[in-house]
Amino acid sequence: MSRNELTSLSYVVMTLVGQGGAGPHDLVRMARSGRIYWDAAESQWYAEPKRLERLGYLSSRREPGQTRPRTHYTLTNEGRAALADWMEQPARFPRIQHEAVVRLLAADIVGEKAVLDSLLALRDELAAISARLDAAEAVARTIPSREDFLLLNHRLARRIVQAHTDWLNEIERELGSRTRR
Repeated sequence: MSRNELTSLSYVVMTLVGQGGAGPHDLVRMARSGRIYWDAAESQWYAEPKRLERLGYLSSRREPGQTRPRTHYTLTNEGRAALADWMEQPARFPRIQHEAVVRLLAADIVGEKAVLDSLLALRDELAAISARLDAAEAVARTIPSREDFLLLNHRLARRIVQAHTDWLNEIERELGSRTRR
């Protein structure tokens, strides 16, 4: 089977399915709490495991759920091999689609006050991300096989949040002083 049909999301899904398996609802929950690392439409978290199963990288079984049976996916040997092959590739710097950066660049078009007001609204989202990281760190401590790895990622996420907070403070100092003049 050719690995050419695998996308970045494919590897994310297989990694999140992990050793113990996961259902699409688990993937969506993990994606919501880990959005700082990877973001995709909710529908993709449901569609990609089905596609990976058709390709032979995941297998599924039905398990009882709270209200109805749920699909639970596990990695196949082919899925494990695909992840091992992927690890042989060097990691690249992450692609960043940073809307706030583009908004700042629009200041000469729409005005600095409008941009400042728009960007400072990020503070609420950064606070929410920080709160989700608090919860994620508590969850990490309940997953011994991944605790160290999760906590390393969460420390990176905290630095990213702090960098954005510092950047917003700098923008507020620069644009705030000019808009008050």
